[in-house]
Amino acid sequence: MRAAAAIVSLAVSVTLIVATAACDQGGSESPKAQYGGCPVTGDYGEFHLSPETAGALTVKTTLPAPGWWNGSTPESVKSGYEYCMAANIAYRSGLDRVKVENAPFPEVVSGRTSDFDLALAQITITPERSEVAEFSPPYLSSTLGVLIRDGEKINEDNIRDVRIGVAEGTTGAEFVENRLKPTKPVTAFANDPEMVKALEEGRVDAVVHDTTILLAYPQKQESRVRLVGQYRTDQGYGALYPAGSPDKEELDRIIRQLIDDGTLTKLSAVYLGGAFGQDPAKIPYLSVDDS
Repeated sequence: MRAAAAIVSLAVSVTLIVATAACDQGGSESPKAQYGGCPVTGDYGEFHLSPETAGALTVKTTLPAPGWWNGSTPESVKSGYEYCMAANIAYRSGLDRVKVENAPFPEVVSGRTSDFDLALAQITITPERSEVAEFSPPYLSSTLGVLIRDGEKINEDNIRDVRIGVAEGTTGAEFVENRLKPTKPVTAFANDPEMVKALEEGRVDAVVHDTTILLAYPQKQESRVRLVGQYRTDQGYGALYPAGSPDKEELDRIIRQLIDDGTLTKLSAVYLGGAFGQDPAKIPYLSVDDS
């Protein structure tokens, strides 16, 4: 999966939040700062990093990721929850731009690369990943949703007997293999749109992936899928740092500040609220028969 900050209620007024966030800038301001359409808050240059690229915060992610990173290429991303989270980190660190680098998700969490400052890609914090990389405090809770085609009747009682699609290298894939233990082959996909397309075309019968990612798809025009439930994981998303990062302590301080001062709550309402289309807390929770 790509829990200190809870998913906000969609009843929050997005218009009011955008206006508040845009006006809530404290401290000095850099005339050179380039953060797309992101509102930034806090004090410019309050924290001090040793960035991979001078004057920039280098962030790895996996595109496309609508709502999280709005754009199909690193150059086109100008908004989104995690992009604007990175923008606020850069601003408070006195860095005038965010340098986005796109990479396959398994590569991002592998610990084999170190030429970046942090990775933000809806990464669930796990013991295995913590052995090869460093993690920030969790900034958003995560669960695993089940997406199926309209008209299908798949639930917790029969999901083991259908063809399931998962995202390659994710905790959703591990959950399906180790907890659900399906009777039919599981198909792993390199990216989320390809996985959902396979579901719509009938090449798989259900998709198990992060609820906060899958919620976007039933809202799309011409959509033929629906979210029928979610599994609790008691896990959260964290920023991933290269092992031995000299900036871990300072980045942790910034992220805690973004959580505590409500910046991430505002970003969640603005950039994820429109994608969700419904309150995630009201999606039925599913159980797993471990017998």
